[in-house]
Amino acid sequence: MSSDIKALLFDVFGTVVDWRNSIAREMQRFGDSRQINHDWQQFALDWRAMYQPAMENIRTGNRDYVKLDQLHRENLNQLLESYGLDELDEFQIDYVNRVWHRLQPWADTLPGMNRLRKHHILASLSNGNVSLIVNMAKHSGIPWDMVLGSEPAQGYKPQPAVYLHSANMLDLKPEQCMMVAAHNDDLRVARSLGFKTAYINRPYEYGEGQRSDLVAEDNWDIIGDSMTDIAEGLGC
Repeated sequence: MSSDIKALLFDVFGTVVDWRNSIAREMQRFGDSRQINHDWQQFALDWRAMYQPAMENIRTGNRDYVKLDQLHRENLNQLLESYGLDELDEFQIDYVNRVWHRLQPWADTLPGMNRLRKHHILASLSNGNVSLIVNMAKHSGIPWDMVLGSEPAQGYKPQPAVYLHSANMLDLKPEQCMMVAAHNDDLRVARSLGFKTAYINRPYEYGEGQRSDLVAEDNWDIIGDSMTDIAEGLGC
């Protein structure tokens, strides 16, 4: 199978990077510097909970496409007062919003991806906009060959066009691509479109309250507990 796969396309939030702890750590430092004390883990979860509803307005055609940075900012504006951040100036709010550009990888991510990159094209297939993914890569050393997904396709997963556009940008057929994700629903859509599939189990993405994606829910082509397991599965 490995020789038939030319590119690995990755979900990013939760699969490649640990958004919850990354945001909580940054907000803890930010809050400490302003003597604002909150449960910053819950702040990260509350912010993330607004992610899917914001994108759904675009997927259903109720709103034209806008970048994820803008959706994050609109959602953040709703959280500011409840978390004692309503007196921040524009520069500070923008700094907080761009915490998504500074997310840190899981410990196994870079070792696994660097192995995979020796034999495959590595591209994001994320709902993150291009500048967000590029800045995150520069900040954390994520070795993308291409940044694909939402903004180039002008849509949001799980819209099929986002997956198909990403393969097409590489001049590849879906069956020459493998979708790598920690989310079963992401992989279901990719498989339905002809992609190969690799599942990484991240049962702690949302912390102790996580209720979904605790295990692989289908017979994905590769199933592992780390990015290095995916590399092993592909013989890298």
